[in-house]
Amino acid sequence: MNLPQNTTRREFLHGAVAATVATSAAAVVPAQVLGRDANTAPSEKISLGVIGIGPRCTYDLTAMLKFPDIRCVAIADVQATRRKAGKTLVDDHYRNGDCIVYRDFRELLERKDIDAVLIATGDRWHAAASILAAKAGKDVYSEKPCGITVSACQELADTMHAERRVFQAGTQRRSVPNFQQAVALAQGGKLGKLHTLHASVYVPVLDNTWLPAEPTPPNEVVDWGLWLGPAPWRPFNQKYVDGRWRGQWDFDSGARLLDWGAHTVDLCQWANQADDTMPIEYEPTDKNIICRYANGVKLVIDFLAEPFGNRAPHYITRLGTCPVRFVGDEGWVETGDAGEIVVSSDALQGELPDTAKRVRGLDVSAHSRNFFDCIRSRGETAANPNVMRRSHIACHAAAIAWILRRKLKLDPVTEEFIDDDEANGLRSRPARDWNA
Repeated sequence: MNLPQNTTRREFLHGAVAATVATSAAAVVPAQVLGRDANTAPSEKISLGVIGIGPRCTYDLTAMLKFPDIRCVAIADVQATRRKAGKTLVDDHYRNGDCIVYRDFRELLERKDIDAVLIATGDRWHAAASILAAKAGKDVYSEKPCGITVSACQELADTMHAERRVFQAGTQRRSVPNFQQAVALAQGGKLGKLHTLHASVYVPVLDNTWLPAEPTPPNEVVDWGLWLGPAPWRPFNQKYVDGRWRGQWDFDSGARLLDWGAHTVDLCQWANQADDTMPIEYEPTDKNIICRYANGVKLVIDFLAEPFGNRAPHYITRLGTCPVRFVGDEGWVETGDAGEIVVSSDALQGELPDTAKRVRGLDVSAHSRNFFDCIRSRGETAANPNVMRRSHIACHAAAIAWILRRKLKLDPVTEEFIDDDEANGLRSRPARDWNA
């Protein structure tokens, strides 16, 4: 990060916060002030379709609906109850009944009037649905983890470039002020020479037990074949569609490591100015996975949280979920989803803005605004395909090292493990022919 001449780090941080707050304000500042009139002609609005509308998608979409230049016109979901809830959310917002629902998202992708899609299915579908959307000419905002394997992340990034689509990974913490400020301290040399990064994750799990078989409902109620998609077949159980797919190898990403790691490792990549590379070594222990970059910086992926209960050490408990820590030879900075920033000295505290707006880490307002603005400009998003590819593959590589219980070395250019056929075999998985 190069600063303009005569610009201090404090001035830079103030400017960064101001820019972020201005971007986040798009949902609350009068639209005409931002050049996006509430009466924007329909032909000038970005038409949005939604693929998969569960709890997280509802959160994302609620934020997106506030933008006056965005119009959600369609929702696809394999579950009838979710289709109904999604239509109600959209129609209530617009005070009409215009939102069209689909069981099969391919019908939504056939619509020429849809410019972009929000994809928030389960992990197993993110890459496949994003690729199909790009080939159908849609720009894509995909919830994370964006690819369930290394090869899925590679194919997704390659497709977005080949199809010239705008892509935003749902790693929204890149657009949240406290994380931006922590990264600015690390990149700007205020911590001294950076030597250690800490990324928190759930304790990994490796489970592929089947729940008891239950009668498969009619497709109009739950389309079980389409729900499974590219994942291996198994008998229906209602608990899967209610969320019990998490932690299952067939459905989840990287032994659950990417649930938080897609965010926290991504932030560490950013702090280390490593968006064009990834760690070259991955060594698992009982408490963490220790990774090393070619530049000597160490990335420690800490097992800090059980999937539904936090057992984090004292220094991050008040900082919220997804905490990160950046350490240099002259100081450190810590932050998390609660919005607070903790630093090692008064001098570092003086580098932070006096009136930083505290935004929770789950907030997608600025991140989704960045996506829609890039649709108009055709510029690169904050979490573009290259950013997603490197940080996600780093997470997958760490997960594979943990699964195999041994140190692995990775070539960051070829994205292959060195002299380890078994590890390389885990970079992909067979995909079921879900079109059959």
